[in-house]
Amino acid sequence: MDIQLKRGLLDICVLSAIRTEDSYGYQIIKDISPHVAISESTLYPILKRLEEAGCLTVKNVEHNGRLRKYYHITASGLERIEEFLRDWKSILAIYDYISKGGSR
Repeated sequence: MDIQLKRGLLDICVLSAIRTEDSYGYQIIKDISPHVAISESTLYPILKRLEEAGCLTVKNVEHNGRLRKYYHITASGLERIEEFLRDWKSILAIYDYISKGGSR
């Protein structure tokens, strides 16, 4: 799979994992893993990139004597998911065309 396409899909998967509830890295991996293979070394750069893009915010919460980073989706992150869903219809049309061998 094209690395840029995969990168974009993983970004949306991460945003979707925190869409309804704030979460932390390990839980995000658990939530996504049944659908997409993702490791910590892949997740944390994605979270940093999404934070820098304004798609999520981070807060530190103490848990069992340690600080845990919780991620919260922003309005910009929600809009990014909606934009992806709108664009996905076009991607499906392209997939359909390719899967039929380019026939009309």
